[in-house]
Amino acid sequence: MNHAAPRYLEAKRSVDDRALSSRVRERLLAERPEEPRILEAGCGTGTMVPRLHAWGVEAGSYRGVDRSAAVLERARKRRAELDAEPIDGGFRVDDLDARFERGDALSAFDGEQADLIVAASFLDLVPIREAFDAFEDALQPGGLVYAPLTFDGGTIFQPDHPADRAIEAAYHDDIDGRPGRDARAGRHVLDHLRECGGRLLSVASSDWIVRPRSGDYPAAERTFLAMILGFVADAVGDQPEADDWLQTRRRQLENGALSYVAHQYDVLYRTPEP
Repeated sequence: MNHAAPRYLEAKRSVDDRALSSRVRERLLAERPEEPRILEAGCGTGTMVPRLHAWGVEAGSYRGVDRSAAVLERARKRRAELDAEPIDGGFRVDDLDARFERGDALSAFDGEQADLIVAASFLDLVPIREAFDAFEDALQPGGLVYAPLTFDGGTIFQPDHPADRAIEAAYHDDIDGRPGRDARAGRHVLDHLRECGGRLLSVASSDWIVRPRSGDYPAAERTFLAMILGFVADAVGDQPEADDWLQTRRRQLENGALSYVAHQYDVLYRTPEP
């Protein structure tokens, strides 16, 4: 299951844009400093930079870290989309400097004094407690953690198929069986934050919803759905119902009849202040 593939990350961009909670975003923008120092854990192909800029973050600094050299190469090309000036390791748009580097996001930010950490589609991939310990170490007191698109264990395909429940259970079990992964990370993030000394500022659902329009899919969402089915196939291939389920779903996708929902949360958290 390769969620870091540039093709997958680009294909899901329109899905993410549609899913992100406007309520959590507005609270983030109200709470951020004027020129924030931003870190992003698992920055992928850099899609958060044009989002932040479009939301009005036009000054400050951004540093994104990801383990994949391939996705970072794509991230640095965002400057063409923004008509930005190239700088070492990234680009400058207006007064916002954006740089990207390869590394482990849970250790790369040690000793920083950032204002904001972004962790999009990230907290279901790593141990939650370890992640928040690393985030607090990298933020100044009272810093912000914005964790949108955190998966929370709901996977729905339509139309109905008799094997849906078995396939969903096997898919989630496979996720839980991988080191650091958590198929119900969204609710477990909220459980963890209740134990912390900071403040949960905002939380809302940010479900992925992909559906055909007149037998076709917008943007690259047909590709995105095909890759999601590939992830499921890798996870449930030995299930007795899997062959028929996958053949049916792929035929529905080809015919422009398949819909998909994944349940997720957007979370905004302020770390403890002195």
